[in-house]
Amino acid sequence: MTRKTLPLFDPALVGPACRDALRKLDPRVQWRNPVMFVVYVGSAFTTALAAAQPGGFAIAVALWLWFTVLFANFAEALAEGRSKAQAASLRGLKKRTIAKKLDKRHERGTPRTAMAWLPHEADGLRKGDLVLVEAGDTIPADGEVLDGVASVDESAITGESAPVIRESGGDFSAVTGGTRVLSDWIVVRVAVNPGETFVDRMIAMVENAKRQKTPNEIALTILLVALTLVFLGVVATLLPFSAFGVAASGAGSPVGLVVLVALLVCLIPTTIAGLLSAIGVAGMSRLMQANVIATSGRAVEAAGDVDVLLLDKTGTITLGNRQAAAFLPAPGVRLPELADAAQLASLADETPEGRSIVVLAKQQFDLRGRDVEALGAQFVHFTAQTRMSGADLPAAGGGTRMLRKGAADAIRRQVEALGGSFPAALQALVDDTARRGSTPLVVMEWHLRPAGQAEGLRVLGVVELKDVVKGGIKERFAELRRMGIKTVMVTGDNRLTAAAIAAEAGVDDFLAEATPEAKLRLIREHQAAGRLVAMTGDGTNDAPALAQADVAVAMNTGTQAAKEAGNMVDLDSNPTKLIEIVETGKQMLMTRGSLTTFSIANDVAKYFAIVPAAFVTTYPKLAALNVMQLASPASAILSAVVFNALVIVVLIPLALRGVAYRAVGAAALLRRNLLLYGLGGMLVPFIGIKAIDLLIASAGLA
Repeated sequence: MTRKTLPLFDPALVGPACRDALRKLDPRVQWRNPVMFVVYVGSAFTTALAAAQPGGFAIAVALWLWFTVLFANFAEALAEGRSKAQAASLRGLKKRTIAKKLDKRHERGTPRTAMAWLPHEADGLRKGDLVLVEAGDTIPADGEVLDGVASVDESAITGESAPVIRESGGDFSAVTGGTRVLSDWIVVRVAVNPGETFVDRMIAMVENAKRQKTPNEIALTILLVALTLVFLGVVATLLPFSAFGVAASGAGSPVGLVVLVALLVCLIPTTIAGLLSAIGVAGMSRLMQANVIATSGRAVEAAGDVDVLLLDKTGTITLGNRQAAAFLPAPGVRLPELADAAQLASLADETPEGRSIVVLAKQQFDLRGRDVEALGAQFVHFTAQTRMSGADLPAAGGGTRMLRKGAADAIRRQVEALGGSFPAALQALVDDTARRGSTPLVVMEWHLRPAGQAEGLRVLGVVELKDVVKGGIKERFAELRRMGIKTVMVTGDNRLTAAAIAAEAGVDDFLAEATPEAKLRLIREHQAAGRLVAMTGDGTNDAPALAQADVAVAMNTGTQAAKEAGNMVDLDSNPTKLIEIVETGKQMLMTRGSLTTFSIANDVAKYFAIVPAAFVTTYPKLAALNVMQLASPASAILSAVVFNALVIVVLIPLALRGVAYRAVGAAALLRRNLLLYGLGGMLVPFIGIKAIDLLIASAGLA
């Protein structure tokens, strides 16, 4: 990755964040955070008291209460500013571009010199329009490559400086508006209408300051509000109790209103309330640093709660460059005959596997120079339903020679539908190939006579496709298992091949011979059992499952349907990114839990500083509870208020960066939180408040 990471307190971010913090003092903005709104009202009330009865103590308390509100605003504004800064480079993609619009009747294979185009504003292109993009041109809109092949610079989107190849067919046909063609040319079919491009949606998602709260965030907010209401009721009753105590004893003085406001602010959970929004924004920001765009904070949070990961085998668990490695003929079939039939069935196959079959036949048997037009072939393309592809060629003596290649079970059904039987020897060959972890493609042929009857049905043999499990992937899955997450490999391979690769990769389960319906059914089964499911996808056939999954990561190179169905988009189109997304989501939840623990522990510790100091004038014997040996009641109260404000600033880096991630279970994580942030949250205020008290006392401020 070459995307620049901004420092936490970069001057370019701090200045605007300070101005935003002041703008957020608007009561309509403060009301969105009920706990900080109580602090806001308390600050205004204390300011009014200080103005009515001027005094150094009241002014100092009022100022530090305002600082508490401003620091909370600053934390949120800084988090939002970092997200906006990360998207700043995307705005540069929104520039005036002139497209070379073609006639919609364009036929694939038309020579470049024969293409006629007219200049057209990129903003006026509609879904379905065809455009020619040549070397040096900017791709005017999101779309799919219909013709040609080109090297494309996608650094403005992905942050990766190395160019990528985009071509028609296969998994790398999607292009993004605003990227630039470096060499050759492509014909692009526009996939979106104006204002709906990927860049438009990314800018809107990243820069949208009105981030919706997630369910867990709402639940935590309700808890914080409940605690605030409890303490508000407690503090409201303290004034009459104090007055009654003074009247009954005939000595001392009742507690002051400024002290009561300071007590309330120190008792309520201001630390986590001030940082809660910043934690959520920072979670989305960290995903953006990983080149993942989340449509909402809800998706990031759901990633942290995921129980089941559905991972495609190809490109995720394996390297993804599955290539033809060998031709394995059936008994009685010559090897060159199998290679010839497999190559003919693959001539129109744009997938890497299909092309590798053509290349292997050329290398081993010098089968080259096929004239497709002279062959008079009609090609049958692969579909997720048939799981076969092939070619229909004119046969000598009339009729048609039908060639098909595909998964073993699909070919078996085709053979049986034609009245034949699948040879046992060939099934053994398929099983042996699968046990090696390779993928067997079976090749068959038959003749369809003019009268419609099928003759000469033969299963010719197997094409062995090999893929390699990625290094280190087994260790990653072991980490996920320790976190309590189940991994499921999804593949179109047969069960034997899937089982071999699943064992090598170390996944918990697998789904073999996966169809769109099977993926959707598996997700629903897990969700019905109360689990949260995450998956990746890039094709239109993945869209139903992506729409059903709780965390759905669409690849940037995928189809428009996949991007619209998902709630995240991976700009790098790296399917293993799903593991990082889950880790980021868990890190956000861990950060929120850790800071909540620290905030509540802080409040408990602050009681020992401010409660005795607040009521020592009413009940002098409370001086015995001054365990910190603070200089004076006024110094104790002011020290607690100052610490309450400064701790928000100190914790901003932790809120934005997140706590250190560890792949541990919930019980171990709870013990660690209680020890580090619970016990630490109890001890830090004692040290901090005492240090501030010493400074105040030495300066003679209270």
